[in-house]
Amino acid sequence: MPQRHQSTLYGILPAEERAIEAVVARYQRVAPAVTRFARSLAGDDALQVRLGSHASAGPGEIVLDPGVFQTAYARSAPVTPAEVALTTALHEAIHLIATDFDERRPFPPDWLAHRRFELAAPDPGDEIPTLSLLDALSETGGDAAEALFLAIEDARQEVSYLSGYGGARSVLADLYRSSIGDALRDARPLGQYALACFLLVGDYQERDTIQRRVAPHVAAAIDDAMVFIELVPDSDDPWQVAGLALQLLEVARLHDLVTEAEETASPASRRTADQADQAAISETVDALRIVSLPLRDAEGYEDTRQASQSVSAEAGRKGEAEQAGDPATDQVVLVSEAPTVYLPTGQGGKLLVAGLPDRFRRFGDEGRALIEDTAARWGVAQRRVSGELYPLFLANQRRGLRSGYDAGDLSPHAALLLGAGLYDRMFERRDLPVRRSYAVSVLVDGSASMLQPRPGGGTRTSPWAMAAATLGAWTLAQLCNELQIEFEVALFNRAFAANIDDSERSFSTRRVAATGGLRRRQGGAAERLTRTVNHYLVKSFDARWRSAEQVMAGLFYTAAVPAAAARVARQEAGTSPPVSMFDKASNVDEFNVAYAAARLAGRRATTRILVVLADGMTRGSVDALAGSVDAVEHAGTTVLGIGIGDTTVQAAYARNQVVERPDELARAMVDGVRSSLHRTLMTIGGTTWWSAPTELASAARSTANV
Repeated sequence: MPQRHQSTLYGILPAEERAIEAVVARYQRVAPAVTRFARSLAGDDALQVRLGSHASAGPGEIVLDPGVFQTAYARSAPVTPAEVALTTALHEAIHLIATDFDERRPFPPDWLAHRRFELAAPDPGDEIPTLSLLDALSETGGDAAEALFLAIEDARQEVSYLSGYGGARSVLADLYRSSIGDALRDARPLGQYALACFLLVGDYQERDTIQRRVAPHVAAAIDDAMVFIELVPDSDDPWQVAGLALQLLEVARLHDLVTEAEETASPASRRTADQADQAAISETVDALRIVSLPLRDAEGYEDTRQASQSVSAEAGRKGEAEQAGDPATDQVVLVSEAPTVYLPTGQGGKLLVAGLPDRFRRFGDEGRALIEDTAARWGVAQRRVSGELYPLFLANQRRGLRSGYDAGDLSPHAALLLGAGLYDRMFERRDLPVRRSYAVSVLVDGSASMLQPRPGGGTRTSPWAMAAATLGAWTLAQLCNELQIEFEVALFNRAFAANIDDSERSFSTRRVAATGGLRRRQGGAAERLTRTVNHYLVKSFDARWRSAEQVMAGLFYTAAVPAAAARVARQEAGTSPPVSMFDKASNVDEFNVAYAAARLAGRRATTRILVVLADGMTRGSVDALAGSVDAVEHAGTTVLGIGIGDTTVQAAYARNQVVERPDELARAMVDGVRSSLHRTLMTIGGTTWWSAPTELASAARSTANV
C-alpha cells in the first residue's frame, strides 16, 4: 500500500521519470512557450529565460531553479506530468518577474496603529527616512506580518497574472487542494488562518469548505477577515497588500490566534514570540504552495535580486547570471538533452553524444609521424589498402552507370544496335540489380583500461590496445576513402563527458565543479549524472576524412604514448586536449552498439558493416548486448566483434575474434571489413557480369570468417 507521503504522481511516474534530468527534459519541451509568456509579462521582447542552480531575476534575464519543478511532482493531484511542467514554469516566471519590493518610501502613517516594534526617531531637521517594503513591514508587524504578507502576495500575483490562463490556474488549484490535508494536520491556529487567507485570496477553495476544516475560532476569524481578503486580488501595489496583511494580522490578534507577550516581557522575549508566529505561518503555507525563492522570506528575496549581479568567478566581474556559469545545472541540462537509446529488451538509457574534443589536433603532427613508424613496425599497410577490392568496386560503380541503358530509349542508333544483335545483352543488363552502396562504422572502446600497459606490444609491457585500435580505424578510413565508402569512427566510454571545445583545464575544472554541486543538491543521483555513458564521434558519416585526420592522429599519439601526452597536458593545461577524459569506469556497450547501428541504418546503404572493439565485456548485461547485436544483424547489418585478450566477446558476437598482439588487432579490423566486402560482392545473385574467374577465386579465398 502506498505511503501517505507518496503522491499520485509519485506512484504513477517511474523512478527514471522523477529524476532531475527527466524533469528538465520535460521543461525544455515547453520552454519556448514559457519564454514567450515571460516576455509578454515583462514587456521585454529580448528577455532571456534560463535554468540555473539558483533562481534569480535581473534586467533582461530570469533564471529558473529546476529543483522547484522536481518538488512539484510530489503532489497527490489529478494532473499529468506535462501539465505540471508547464504550470510550474509559468508560476516561477510570474513570481520572478512580478516580485519587486525595492521601492523605498517613507513610513506609511496608517501603519502606526499596527506598530509592535519601536522605530528610531529621526533627529529634528533631518530628511524623512525612507525604507524598503520588507524593512518597513518587519519594523511594524514583525516577522509574522512579513510571512503573512508574502503568502497573500504570492496568491495575489497568481490571480493577477494567470487570470487569462484558466488551464494553468486549474492545475495550480488541483496541486494546492491535494496538499490541504497534510498542511492542516499539525498546523497551529495561526497557521490555519494564514493558509485560509492564501487559499481565499487565490480563489483556490470555497470559504465554507475551508471553515469546515479549521478550528471553530479560526473559522470565526475568517468571517471577520473577509472584508480585507476581498480587497487583496484587486490591489496592484505591494505596499497596499502589505497594509492589508497588517489588518489581517490584527484580526488574528483579536481572535487570540497570535502569541501575545506580557507587557513586562523583555524585547528578546517579544522577538521570540514573534518568530514562533512567523514559523507557524510559514510552515503551514509552505506545506501547500509551490515555494518560489523571492516569496519564501526576506532572505530569499534578497538572494533572488542579488544573484543576477553576482561576481563571476571566471570573468572576475559582475555580469548576468548564465546557465554556463553553473556547471552542475549545465550537466543536468546536458543529460536531459541526450538521446534515449532503447534496446530490444525494452530497457532505455541516456547516451551523451558529442564530437571528440578538437584540441587533439595539437598532437596531430606528432601522431602522423608515429602512425607511419608504428604501421611499418606492425606490418599494417597504409597505401593501396583496398588491394584487389579496388577493381571490383570500380566495376560496381561502372555497372551502376550502365543499368537501365535501354529502358524505353529510342536512340537514332537503335536499328544499328538491333542489327548487331546487341538487344538481348542490353536487356540482361537492365534486368540485373542496381549498384550496391556501402557504409562502415567503427566503434572503439575509449575507457582508461585501453591505455594501460599489457603484454604483447614488443616490450615486456606497453600501452598498445587503444593505439592499435586507432591505427586499425585509421587504416580502415584509408580503405573506405579509396573505395569511396561512407564510414564513421566513434569512441565510447563511461565517465564525465567532455565537450568538443574542452581543454585539459576546462574539462577538469568543469568536472570538479559539476560533481561537487550535484552531490550537494542531488545526493546519490550525482554519480548517475556525472559518470554518463558517452559516444564520441571522431569522424562522422557527413564529415570529410581530411577534416578528421588531424584529430584522429592526435588521438593516436595520446593512445601510443599516454605518459608523454599527460605530461604535456599537465604543463600546458589551457591548450592541451583533455587526456583525463579516459576514465576508469565500467562501459555499457549495448547502448553504444544500438546507437551506432541506428546511425548506420540511417545511411540507407545496401551493405552495412559495424566493427566493435573492446578489451572487456559490458558492465550492463551480456544478454542485453547479445540481444542488441542479434537485432542489428537481423536488420541487415554485419557486426564484427573484436576482443583484446578477453574471450567473453564470444558470448555476445556471432562474428568474433580475440587478439593478443597489436599487429593482430589492426589487421583483424581491416581484414574483417575486407572479408565482408568481398562476401557481399560475390553473393549478388551468383556470378556477376564483371567478375573474371581469377577475381572470383581470389575473393573466395578472402571470405574466411572473422
